[in-house]
Amino acid sequence: MAVKMALRGSFLRLFKRQLESPVQEKKYAHSVAIIGAPFSKGQKRRGVEHGPRAVRDAGLFERLSSLGCQVYDLGDLNFTHLANDDTYKRIPFPRTTGLASKVLADAVSGAVGAGHTCVTLGGDHSLGIGSVQGHSRQCPDLCLIWVDAHSDINTPLTSPSGNLHGQSVSFLLKELQDKVPAIPGFSWVTPGLSSSDIVYIGLRDVDPGEHQILKTCGIKYFSMREIDRVGIQRVMEMTFAHLLERKQKPIHLSFDIDAFDPSLAPATGTPVMGGLTYREGIYISEEIHNTGLLSAMDLVEVNPTLGATREAVEATASLAVDVIAASLGQTREGAHISMDKLPSPSTTYESDVEQEIRL
Repeated sequence: MAVKMALRGSFLRLFKRQLESPVQEKKYAHSVAIIGAPFSKGQKRRGVEHGPRAVRDAGLFERLSSLGCQVYDLGDLNFTHLANDDTYKRIPFPRTTGLASKVLADAVSGAVGAGHTCVTLGGDHSLGIGSVQGHSRQCPDLCLIWVDAHSDINTPLTSPSGNLHGQSVSFLLKELQDKVPAIPGFSWVTPGLSSSDIVYIGLRDVDPGEHQILKTCGIKYFSMREIDRVGIQRVMEMTFAHLLERKQKPIHLSFDIDAFDPSLAPATGTPVMGGLTYREGIYISEEIHNTGLLSAMDLVEVNPTLGATREAVEATASLAVDVIAASLGQTREGAHISMDKLPSPSTTYESDVEQEIRL
């Protein structure tokens, strides 16, 4: 009995020491603010407003917490849908979309200003206007990586559809300031990006007016053809050389889930065949994380109502979680909370002499 009591006492002392060890202390890799933006009026298909809930339900909070992130879920923003919001120059819901973008800009600015890495869950990609504008209030020298099947750089005068989710970038670029007419709801927007501050990755469905803008403004872009030709590693090397070679700048990542091939992300509104593979999309996110410069990101266009099956919806939402997690530190060799040092055996074990004395 004395032997059992001595061993039990040694174990309890060892367990207490391990609980008090610095190795057990929680260390946060990132402070992350999640903002839900359930908005769909930047285009004509309903359902994308349910994207934030689908991504959360796919385990976003738990995944980021497991990476050592301190996660603050700020909930969903409340957007006012104006009753009298007539189409203006073929643009549907301009006032509602402009107001929603302003609400998001204020929220993103507040989150980044408080020291968080801001993650915006869309919603359609018109939200990129507000997200980038809000980020730029805190980081006016930011650069933008836009991962998308589409360039979303039509102006209201070149857009075939009039949908604002295909015009987001034109509202942000200084070079297009005199090409974008005054649109109700957007008088608050101040273009702050230069054409040299943006890189596109994954393009494969570009409208004629957009192609002209890309060429005229000299905007750097990598279509799926370039990715096939040189590989995603080289694409990311050239992206960072273009954006960061002269100066290290905060990065805003705006990731449309339709950048992926529809076989991977079927629950989205404007799918285009021949998109990114899983490995290419995750590599993009990992490399952006490895710069240490990611300051804010958007994950948009998950539309749960467009998945043919529950499995299709879950696959798309889970893919969104994977992209966000990889952007915030998850790696394919395993993601683990960092430790200062490996634990050492406790020195509180009783010596053989002490045990013999007890006996």
